[in-house]
Amino acid sequence: MSTLRFLPALCALALLAGCAGGPTARDDAQWAPTPPPAQPTVAQADGSIYHDQQNMELFTDPRAHRVGDILTVALVESTQASKKATTTTSKSDKANIASPTVLGHALSIGGKVADIGLDGERTFDGAGSSTQSNQLVGQLTVTVAQRLTNGNLLIRGEKWLTINQGQELVRISGIVRPQDIGQDNVVPSTRVADARISYTGRGTLADANTRGWLSRFFNSKWMPF
Repeated sequence: MSTLRFLPALCALALLAGCAGGPTARDDAQWAPTPPPAQPTVAQADGSIYHDQQNMELFTDPRAHRVGDILTVALVESTQASKKATTTTSKSDKANIASPTVLGHALSIGGKVADIGLDGERTFDGAGSSTQSNQLVGQLTVTVAQRLTNGNLLIRGEKWLTINQGQELVRISGIVRPQDIGQDNVVPSTRVADARISYTGRGTLADANTRGWLSRFFNSKWMPF
């Protein structure tokens, strides 16, 4: 019976801990490679010299430009931000009010003149600083998921790396201009509009670098102290 009394509290702690947890790497069908659209079947025309099944595209642009084409994104992300703020305020007030005069004599209480004096002083000092930086270098090959009406390409893809007892996941999506794609079919990540880049992992190493649910709860904003 004593254990049942604490069961609702334990369930509430578990729910709060689940809300406080961070994102984890998982399979998602949304990030699956985009295949090219199916081509209509046409009757095969056999010629004496030219065969359609053996043609060579000598003058076709090798860069990605169709749905399902493969494109390599060079990850060259490097950002650094720093912010510092200092605030100091001071205020001092002082006022003296003379005792009122009644029938030519200063008002007194208990033999003492009823003068009023006010004196106040307030000060405030505040300071704060924040520094953040990140760097991501590498390459990730993705597929063209959609060709927009203005010719830009919507790309999306992911890469899974299984190393020993853990898995690393890199994902990227965004919009690319065809003219930003190099002759080697590579585009830098700094040229990807609305870029969404994530680098996460799962497994033994990821779990070892994650605080337990009870520790996350006691360090969350819901704790009154």
